[in-house]
Amino acid sequence: MPPTLTWTLAFLFLAAVAESSSGELPVFREAPAFRNGRECPRTAWPTAADNHARNPSVIHIAMTLDATYLRGSVAGVFSVLQHASCPENVVFHFIATTHRRLELRRIIATTFPYLNFHIYHFDSNLVRGKISYSIRRALDQPLNYARMYLADLVPATVRRIIYFDSDLIVVDDVAKLWSIDLGKHVLGAPEYCHANFTNYFTHRFWSNPSYAASIKGRDACYFNTGVMVIDLWKWREGRYTEKLENWMRIQKRSRIYELGSLPPFLLVFAGDVERVEHRWNQHGLGGDNLEGLCRDLHPGPVSLLHWSGKGKPWLRIDSKKPCPLDSLWAPYDLFRHSSSLFNDT
Repeated sequence: MPPTLTWTLAFLFLAAVAESSSGELPVFREAPAFRNGRECPRTAWPTAADNHARNPSVIHIAMTLDATYLRGSVAGVFSVLQHASCPENVVFHFIATTHRRLELRRIIATTFPYLNFHIYHFDSNLVRGKISYSIRRALDQPLNYARMYLADLVPATVRRIIYFDSDLIVVDDVAKLWSIDLGKHVLGAPEYCHANFTNYFTHRFWSNPSYAASIKGRDACYFNTGVMVIDLWKWREGRYTEKLENWMRIQKRSRIYELGSLPPFLLVFAGDVERVEHRWNQHGLGGDNLEGLCRDLHPGPVSLLHWSGKGKPWLRIDSKKPCPLDSLWAPYDLFRHSSSLFNDT
């Protein structure tokens, strides 16, 4: 990537962070109403999340919600609804910090007037003392670790949940992902066994016999934590949040990895993941964590496009220098540009 483009994207990201933390939040067009077909099971929508959580016809999806990635979150929600066979049976569980939570709720409610959703407060203090700096600032934000605490945040009656990052779009019926059989596993995700697993940890990790022994004998493969199907009951039973926190404490003392919240998941779950088709996480479209170069799709069919990495499609589009695949994200962008504020209907 040319240096000028790298600096442009960096400036846009920092400007977005500054604006979102103190200025006006983005304005979005209202999404159309997506209704169930006749073949969809009927669901009653009580006001309490606890009641409909037991309904097997309901699909539960968790996402984080913050000002910086709001545009990506809205596009993600829109894509799920547009391709869902039974969109009224989808419930979103948004995780947000205290900062601007009421404003974020208002934006979701006005953008998606028919959406079934709940917003839960994530206490940043749970992880603030456990986070170590990584190679990219965005990976160090407390909300990036909220996926570790889903079992504590959503109602205890929610047995299964899909976790989605805020930089992806779904181009298939999410019910197909929801219906996978987790078997005895706590977590399901696409695995990538060709990736060099050793690269995700430092020499200090591999040179410590007790650390290295933690994955000895496991058929450990890399998986991306931006798309996961989780059995929350098994998660609670196995006390997996505590296991993840333990590796975070070790990292704080010994610096055994470089990447945010991913390595603890690999240390706890790699080799014990229900394999999901690769089509459900065509990840890496945001390039690497340093430059965010354009990338092509992996070979094979596509059900979900994921702009993991530094380059986010909305920033590249706004810079007038998008990557080719960013055009696949653009149709789901409900952001109302200033030029259209007075001519949108």
